[in-house]
Parts: sequence; C-alpha cells; structure tokens
Amino acid sequence: MTMMIRKPTRAIFIGPVQIGGGAPVVVQSMTNTDTRDVGATLAQINRLAAAGCEVARLAVPDKEAVESFGKIKRESPLPLIADIHFNYRLALASLEAGTDAIRINPGNLGGAEKTRIVVEACRERGVPLRLGVNAGSLEADLLAHYGAPTAAAMAASAMRWVKQFEEWDFFNFKISLKSSDVLTTVAAYEELSHQTDYPLHLGVTEAGGLIAGTVKSALGIGMLLAKGIGDTMRVSLTRDPVEEIRVAYEILRALHLRERGVELISCPTCGRCRIDLFALAEEAERRLLNVTAPLKVAIMGCVVNGPGEAREADVGIAGGAGVGLLFKKGEIVRQVPEAELLSALLTEVAALTGEAVKLPETD
Repeated sequence: MTMMIRKPTRAIFIGPVQIGGGAPVVVQSMTNTDTRDVGATLAQINRLAAAGCEVARLAVPDKEAVESFGKIKRESPLPLIADIHFNYRLALASLEAGTDAIRINPGNLGGAEKTRIVVEACRERGVPLRLGVNAGSLEADLLAHYGAPTAAAMAASAMRWVKQFEEWDFFNFKISLKSSDVLTTVAAYEELSHQTDYPLHLGVTEAGGLIAGTVKSALGIGMLLAKGIGDTMRVSLTRDPVEEIRVAYEILRALHLRERGVELISCPTCGRCRIDLFALAEEAERRLLNVTAPLKVAIMGCVVNGPGEAREADVGIAGGAGVGLLFKKGEIVRQVPEAELLSALLTEVAALTGEAVKLPETD
C-alpha cells in the first residue's frame, strides 16, 4: 500500500480540535434542525457525536437563533461553528454567544467593510474563521473576467480574500471552495492548494440525496484526499446528517487515512443464497453503527464460498438453508441456526471490541 503524502498546511484550532498542521482529516457535519429549537438541535448534535462527528456547524439566520446558539453551545459535546450569511451582525452576536468558529462567505456578507468588522472581531477573540467561496456568489468582476464560475475564478476569489485577510493581520482561518460540479470543485482546490498553505475544508455542495450525494462526495473529496489535499471535510447529503458521518468515514477508510468503526463486507447475493441477506445486512449495520473500534465484519449469503471469499474479515457469518456458519479470518468456528445468526455475529463483535452491542432479544 502506497502511503499518501499530505500537503503541509498551517494549523488552526476549533475548540480543542486541530485542523491542518499534520492532524488527521477532521470530519464535520451541519445540523438540519431549526437552531431556535434547542432540544431538537442538541439531540441531533449528540447523535452526530456518537457517530463520530468532530465539529458541528449550525445555521444562525436571526437573533433568536443566536440566543438559542448560546444555550446549545453550553451543553454541546462538540465544538460548534456559527454559519453566517448576509448579516455580519449575526457573526458578531455569535462570537458573544461563545461560538468556536465562524463561517462566512464574503461574497454575500456585504463587501470588504463588513467582512473586516467580522475578521477583526475574530482576531480579538482568537476565534478561527472559515473563508467560504461559493460558485453561486462570486464577485461580479471575476465572473466578467472568467466568463463563468470556473475553478480558476473560484481560486482567484479565495486568494483575493486571503491577501485581504493578511493585510488585516488575520491568519487564523481555513478555506472552502464550493461547487455542485465535482470536476470544478476538484480543479479549484487543486489550483488553490498550489497558491496557499492555509488548511482546506473539502466538500461538494448541494450534492444531492443518499446515492447521488455519496457518489459525488466520494469522487470529489476522495480525488482530492488521494492527492494529499484537504484537512477537514463535510459530506453534504439531503438526508439525516448522521448519514454524512458514515459516508465521510467510509471515504477516509477506503483511502487508509482513518480507521473508525465497522467495515461491513457483504456479497451482492446470487442464486445460491437461501436467506434474506439484504435484511440481515441492514439490521447488522444498524446495530453496529456506534461501534468505534476498526473491525471488518462479513455477512455472506453462501456457506459454500462465503468464508473463503471473506477471508480477510475479522469475523463473519455465512447463511444457508436453515443453518449458517460463524467464521473468523476465513476459518469456520461453528454452525449456528439461521434464526440465531445475527445474535451470534453481534455477540462475537462485542467480545472482540469490548464495546456494547444491542442484541435482537434485548429489544
């Protein structure tokens, strides 16, 4: 396996979480609850934390949301980022409320004067900022020059603001370049990574639902990470944000950048399958979601070839007609009645990891 060499970047800290400077790629998400609903938002943040999210971003659209943000911040298990658009005063109020970082898009914040007010407030408080450049809100002169929101135009916009921030004596920030087009996103980050060493936040914006969004994110984010580009990431899905965390860790696992939780190996089934493998795999995945130890778990539909095909799995089951096999590293441990296959697998995972796994009979 070839080790990927990551591009050196500066380090910033969002709360206690280091981004850049050689730290592991940090997984983020954004709540989709109404921030003004403190209980629902905290509940979602707790679910995100359990799934492995390390930083959460919250929309702050008005003063009421700022007040709720402060309450959420006091109880949140994760560092929080206030997501600000259009109104720079909300950024200032979020700083007062204790946010760990601010996300702004200078393209829609009202120009350099208002952006500078936010930047100086962040500098005074030692709070980092995310400089977000979006293909949909590029400066008019750049659009005129490049003719469209191209990768080069996005990188130029970012560098314009990087230089401006530095003139304002502010260096505590990361950068994101967002487009819904995968190739534009990749090209923009590649170009920017050659021009600056600030940490980069990766993502493909408005990626879509579970399948389309996963494919776009895996390609866009994965292509960049494979080239050593990127310090933190958010997978954008039109789904429960917990799904974003699952996809993020699968991307990192596939690239051997981070190992967390269960890697489920399962066959697509064929005419030899005599069990409901789809339901079995889905239920196992659900019950193993909060296991944090890296473990390969196989669920195979055929007792003839299953153990051999999943030889690299730490533990697995292979189903047959009325009876299945429990195996480790391709070696059969024992036969198990079909109805007890899931419980046998979960019990073995709990024993291997030392982590609690809820069994069907305890529901």
